[in-house]
Amino acid sequence: MPVFDYDPPERFVAGALGQPGARAFFLQARAEGRLTTVALEKLQVAALAGRLDELLDEVLRLSGGSAHVPALAPADLTDDAPLETPVAEDFRVGTMALAWDAERSQVVIEAQEVVDEDDVDGPDPAVLRVRISAGAARAFTQRALQIVAAGRPPCPLCGQPLDATGHVCVRLNGYRGGEAAS
Repeated sequence: MPVFDYDPPERFVAGALGQPGARAFFLQARAEGRLTTVALEKLQVAALAGRLDELLDEVLRLSGGSAHVPALAPADLTDDAPLETPVAEDFRVGTMALAWDAERSQVVIEAQEVVDEDDVDGPDPAVLRVRISAGAARAFTQRALQIVAAGRPPCPLCGQPLDATGHVCVRLNGYRGGEAAS
C-alpha cells in the first residue's frame, strides 16, 4: 500500500478548482519537495472540517483549556494561497480517519483511496497520512469551511443552490413530494 506520509507537512490545505456548481475539491500536502494531491467530494471536505473541529473541541474540553489546543486558528497559520499547480490528482479519497496523538499533541488525518469492492485481488489502496499541530488543524478547518461555503448561493425560498443558468424553485413552482401541484 503506497503511503504518502507527512510528519509534519510544510503545508496542508483543502482547495477547490472550477466555477461554483462545477468545482473539484482537493487536499494538498507538501514537504521537502514532495507534493501530494488527492481528490474528494465537497461533502467530504465539509465532514472532515466539522469532525476535526469537534475533535479539537473535545480535546480542549478534556484538557481543561490546554495551551496545546487553541480554540481558534492562530493568525500566523492562516493560509489563503491557492492550491499549488499543476494540480495532479494522486488518488480519489474513499474513507477518512482522524485521531488525536496525546503524546505528541498532534492530529493525525488519514485519507484512503477509494476501493472497488469487486476487485478483491487488486492492489492495496493508497493512503495520505498527515500529522499536524492543533493550531494547524484549526487553520485547516477554517480554510476548508470557507472553501465549502464559497459555492453557489442558496435560493431564499427553498434553500437549493442557485446557478447562473437559472433555478426551478420547488416552493415557487408548487412542487410537493417530487411532483408538481395541480
